[in-house]
Formats: sequence, structure tokens, C-alpha cells
Amino acid sequence: MSEKNYVIESRNVHLYYGKNEALKGISLDFEPKGITALIGPSGCGKSTYLRTLNRMNDLIPNVTINGTVLLKGEDIYGPKMDTVKLRKQVGMVFQQPNPFPFSIYDNVAYGLKIAGMKDKAKMDAIVEESLKKAAVWEDVKDKLNKSALSLSGGQQQRVCIARVLAVEPKVILLDEPTSALDPVSSGKIENMLLELKEYYTMIMVTHNMQQASRISDKTAFFLQGDLIEFGDTRQIFTNPHEKETDDYISGRFG
Repeated sequence: MSEKNYVIESRNVHLYYGKNEALKGISLDFEPKGITALIGPSGCGKSTYLRTLNRMNDLIPNVTINGTVLLKGEDIYGPKMDTVKLRKQVGMVFQQPNPFPFSIYDNVAYGLKIAGMKDKAKMDAIVEESLKKAAVWEDVKDKLNKSALSLSGGQQQRVCIARVLAVEPKVILLDEPTSALDPVSSGKIENMLLELKEYYTMIMVTHNMQQASRISDKTAFFLQGDLIEFGDTRQIFTNPHEKETDDYISGRFG
């Protein structure tokens, strides 16, 4: 293990779709708590990299992955890794809200039921706490038995975040979690993430430069499958070391 207490360590991660190299040896480490933004133009590898951290790329045919990804020192690509347990520890929030066609309550309780929880009072408490953390409890507390699909897009996304929180993940991956939402809903989710980052390690892909600069602590800039620069968000946005980063941040390309 490294001297620093990293939650996730990735070393020299290469990913190929067939023969096309989409990630060219990415090494990035994530400290406990806080938000890291992954930025870069479309097709640069940031979402692909995000999905290597909980093995979502396993679901895509003809993908080859080399390198090492450690979660608390454990190799997530090792033969003993249970991907169901991995995805409980490294939760994922997608670009489009994807609630299950169940009630709001059953959406949030889903992972608890899968894990075999039978204690209804405990489940009720976790569902309520998760919806509160996701800043959507006041909106839904009187309609927990209604379909989650009846909610607005922003509310659906917050219920999806509550579903991830309910199983107590170590890490939350967010793949452009506000890009399908209106500015008001996006603002609510940003404020919620700012509160949650005191408790969770969050890694977020975003195309929105203002969002990255507002809510992230660290920023990684990707370009054509390479990690160009990684550092404190303020430094990346005000004094980037690499010309490519400067060009992207200042809108000269991308």
C-alpha cells in the first residue's frame, strides 16, 4: 500500500475496445472524501475511465483492460473480487436518471433487500435517511408508495442518488449527473453533493467547466485517452501547468 491513505489507486490502466486504445496508461489516486472532477472533450476517455473503477466496462463486449485498480488495497480485477459487492462499495449515478419501475420506497430499499435485510423498521430508517441526504425527502415523504417514474427528472436523479447512498458505499461515481436536468434541479444536486463530500469519496465526469470549478476539490484533465494533468481544482483552473489544459479551460478547443 502507498503511504497515503488512498481509497482508490489506479496504476497504468490501459483499455481497448477491440484494437482501439481508449485509455493509454492512466495512473490516478483518490483520497478519502471530497469531489474529483474528470474533465475533457467528448470521447477523451473520462467516462470510460470512470467505469473502470467499478468494472462497468465488463458489461461491454470486446473490451480488454490492463493495469491495476485497488480499492482500499484490494485488486478489483483480481480473481476473488465479487463484482456485486464491488458495485455496492463503488456506487454509480448515471447521466440519465434511471429509477426502477417501482415505488420510491422500493427504489431506495432495493440494495438493502438484495443484501437480505428483513428488519422493516431499520429499512424504513435507512430509506428516510438516504432520501434526506439526497435532499429529496421533503418532496417525496408523503408519496413513498408512488412510482418513482412519476417524479420530475431532478427528483428522479436524487432518488437514484439515495438508492446508492442506502447501501453505504465507500465511493460514488457520477457520470455527468446533471447534464439531463434543468438549471434549478442541477443547482439542487450540486448543493447536495457539496454536503455529501464531507462523508464520501466522489468522482464526477462533467462537461460543465463552471460546475467543476464550483464543487470539485481536485480536477483531472483527459485528452485522447491520456491523463494530461491532475491537481487541486483552483490550480488547474487558474494556473494549469500544461498548455493543452490551458487551451481547453480557456475554450481554445474542445
